[in-house]
Amino acid sequence: MKQIIPALFSAMLTLAPTANAQDTPVVVELYTSQGCSSCPPADAILHELANRDDVIALALHVDYWDYIGWKDPFGDPAHAERQRAYAATAHRRSIYTPEMIVGGVTDIVGAKPMKLSKAIAEHAKLPKDVALDLTRSGDSLQITATALGKVNGPLTVHMLRYTPSQTTQIKRGENRGKTLENANIVEGWAVLGAWDGNSPLQMNVPLTGDKPAVVILQEARVGRIVAAARLR
Repeated sequence: MKQIIPALFSAMLTLAPTANAQDTPVVVELYTSQGCSSCPPADAILHELANRDDVIALALHVDYWDYIGWKDPFGDPAHAERQRAYAATAHRRSIYTPEMIVGGVTDIVGAKPMKLSKAIAEHAKLPKDVALDLTRSGDSLQITATALGKVNGPLTVHMLRYTPSQTTQIKRGENRGKTLENANIVEGWAVLGAWDGNSPLQMNVPLTGDKPAVVILQEARVGRIVAAARLR
């Protein structure tokens, strides 16, 4: 795997859009667990994605592998609930790790860099229907959005924070003895409200601390991600 992944990442970067890509980043959600032996390769892929401006890479650690010997310190039942909602929307009967959801629509099982690269490129080419902007002033975050095209509202307004990097020594479970470095570890995912997409959106929410913040506008609860923005 160490010999293959760099070459595949090079291909990913070649396929990556360049012009104004940071203005319309593609959201990639990785559902992962430190207790899952199949997850470290996918975690490594997300770690590489975390360095790209055209992608918002998010690691949502789940808790349903905690029973096998290692309790993931970042696991959150709310993340598993979101993953189950995606599965229900797509009429899938089960959830698993690792799984990546691209743009709220495309699911990718396991660590598959080329398939992931293709999905990111396809979502990056979609028309920009909403202009989303984040501005921080002290301990307040202003969220503004304007429809540029047809918006299938109402859109759910999500907000989350993440820890850019954290290293953990695994002492039990399937990954016992490994040192894992996780990137963009999601915490505090919250639904701020809904936007009809007609009149401009304006929200002011509290924002303390220096962890990056992400706002996502998504069709329904777990539908297509129409817009996303990050404040580092």
